Amino acid sequence: MSDISEIHVEGREGTGKGVARQLRRDGRVPAVVYGLDMAPRALSINQRELEAELNRGGFMNRLYNLRLDDLVQRVLPKDIQFHVVSDAPIHVDFLRLSEDAEITIAVPVVFVNEEESPGLRQGGVLNVVRYEVEVNVRADAIPENIEVDLTGLDLGDSLHISAVTLPEGATPAITDRDFTIATVAAPSVQEEETEGDEEGVEGETPEGEGAEGEAEGEASNE
Repeated sequence: MSDISEIHVEGREGTGKGVARQLRRDGRVPAVVYGLDMAPRALSINQRELEAELNRGGFMNRLYNLRLDDLVQRVLPKDIQFHVVSDAPIHVDFLRLSEDAEITIAVPVVFVNEEESPGLRQGGVLNVVRYEVEVNVRADAIPENIEVDLTGLDLGDSLHISAVTLPEGATPAITDRDFTIATVAAPSVQEEETEGDEEGVEGETPEGEGAEGEAEGEASNE
């Protein structure tokens, strides 16, 4: 796991919608930190600093040192809310963690070696069943992702968690079944609907035929 990043926060005494709106006008995002049998603490974060962390990706899976003046707490983001229109962050929850804490967390899946899959080379489609896998892992060793190797996967094959090499120290949170991560399905061939087109061709009047018939009728009347 990469080095733990630090986020600077400030304490806030007031709560409620009015206080939250004023904080956002001042360019700060309301937050709260809780856990470790300690009382929750209301905080605020600089919006630009928070958005910079969000833009890095993997925010919810990243451990942080939350600095409040001289106090530093090890935390993990647990929830973040966004404005329904602007999509700006409007509130964040952090969970305090001890240094040796073990947690259950959903880690993104990354598929590798697609070119080594016979099924995909034949035009098969990778059906992803799980884009994330929940694992039990130490808080200081959360992997950024889980690599799933597609080498040798043929048409109709399924890839289960038992075939995945998890990062060191990580174990599946689901233990009662060998669940599926992805399958390789045969390509679906859509048959062309030509029957209607053929009927249209048969029903067409040959060019000039109608005009000749009309001419013959006029001649017989003269």
